[in-house]
Amino acid sequence: MLRFSQDIKLLLEKLASQPLTIGEILAETSERGFSLVIALLVLPFLFPMPPGFTGPLGSGCLLLSLQMAVGRRSPWLPKKVAQFRFSRHFTVQILQNLRRVTRVVEKIARPRWTALAESRITWQLNGLCISWLTILLISPIPFTNPIPTVGILLFAVATLESDGLLMCVSYVLTALITLIVVSIGYTLWQAPNFLPSIF
Repeated sequence: MLRFSQDIKLLLEKLASQPLTIGEILAETSERGFSLVIALLVLPFLFPMPPGFTGPLGSGCLLLSLQMAVGRRSPWLPKKVAQFRFSRHFTVQILQNLRRVTRVVEKIARPRWTALAESRITWQLNGLCISWLTILLISPIPFTNPIPTVGILLFAVATLESDGLLMCVSYVLTALITLIVVSIGYTLWQAPNFLPSIF
């Protein structure tokens, strides 16, 4: 089993038995906390999610990724975000859905091109890409949440597994995701102009 699968599974099982705040999770996971907590924060966006979670989860992911982009290795969050606590019910739901994600991840990720993967510039570039994908994720464009979420998860997995090849794939995917989300947003924005001409 990959480190990502093991770490996320253990973390979610701990959260299910004793709910922790995001700040407490970061304190336990140190530098690996960047990728682990980013993955944990965006996993719910793959599935139907109760209202009120987008703000804290999206804000936390954006703040962590921006810290990566400026080269920071020790994660920090403001108190309001750090004190966000995952409910046991919510955590159990994520844990149940994690199996689907893990099966896919274990087929595509492994340590490759490690010199590239462990470079400081790559770390910062990954943070920049995750920041941009998070902005797309929290933007008010309906039906698009899972699309940038996939890109963010790939970056988190690639970082944890030191998979430089998967990082390169994720860069290309970031451009593709941007095109898809912007196209959907533009189409919805123009829809009121198109509908009268059709009917």
